[in-house]
Amino acid sequence: MKPKGLLAGAAVLVPAVLCGLILPIVLLLGPPSATAGCGPTVSVVIDGDTRVDGYTGEQLRNAAAIMNTGKTLNLPARGQMISVMVSLGESGLRVLDHGDGAGPDSRGLFQQRDNGAWGSYADRMDPTTSATNFIKALRAVPGWELLEPTMAGNKVQRNADPYHYQKYWPEAVKLVQALSDGKFSLEGSDCAIPGGSGAGDDLPWKSAPSWLQVGANASSTSPLGMYNRECTDFALWRVNQQLGSTGAPFKVHNSTFRPDGINLGSALTWKSGWHAKGWPTGNTPRAGAIVWYAPGAGGADPTFGHVAVVKAVNADGTYVEEGYNGNPAPADHSYYTRTVSSNVPSAFLYLPTQEEKK
Repeated sequence: MKPKGLLAGAAVLVPAVLCGLILPIVLLLGPPSATAGCGPTVSVVIDGDTRVDGYTGEQLRNAAAIMNTGKTLNLPARGQMISVMVSLGESGLRVLDHGDGAGPDSRGLFQQRDNGAWGSYADRMDPTTSATNFIKALRAVPGWELLEPTMAGNKVQRNADPYHYQKYWPEAVKLVQALSDGKFSLEGSDCAIPGGSGAGDDLPWKSAPSWLQVGANASSTSPLGMYNRECTDFALWRVNQQLGSTGAPFKVHNSTFRPDGINLGSALTWKSGWHAKGWPTGNTPRAGAIVWYAPGAGGADPTFGHVAVVKAVNADGTYVEEGYNGNPAPADHSYYTRTVSSNVPSAFLYLPTQEEKK
């Protein structure tokens, strides 16, 4: 791999000798995934003739009650979906008058406990009141909008498995779409099924000149403050996509990523940049996570290292890596994919939505 991720404004360095690729390149073709956010709230359209395959009228009315409560409280569509997802996972969208072994006093759509936090028995059995109390608790979770939906739900419900709700997310999305007035779309990670990491070579400025072609000046700097088509440029584009930001002004930028005012910088500094931001890191590949190679790791440049993105995780424990500037010239500063063993990179850098399972 070549020296990667020179940050705009840094001293220009002559690229080091190319490192040989240690793994075969595997090009993957697949359907595009969602890449932008959805509307702020959705209105409910439901009557006695409304039908959604797999759901009874009672379940649809309860989902509508949750969505209407969210709209009344000006909850974004993502929050409405999380609320429906949690109710699916707790009660199947039914007002249950019984609990379970873990919570014998749990009641209602959200199986709220009789501990004083969720109101009276009547409150917990009322769809609107119980949804109101759930939504207020969700909004009290710091950064809930950036959390993977199941993690956001877990921080409210505090059940033993933080990934309990994950399998209910697609159904929650389907229900909210089916019961809404249709004036919103699923075009990004804010509302898409978690894990989507892009649709291949979709860097908006993929034809822009690299710093090797025109030198270190404004024309070689991308809207993200990185040199065009460096590995850091593409990786930061993916981070923005997953935060629902696909156009200027981008949510994260080289100069604004870290809260301490230091540039995110070259690939070498990305792990420390993640720590400065308080975002998690780990050793398990998760779709959309940043792949971080320390200098010399896995054939990366001995000075700068390399960053890429997990495009998909395979059943055998390997993962498909996508990125820029990971091939020898003349294919440098362009898009690549390859299959990699998960023990090759130095670390995986997660967004809050990709927190590693413990």
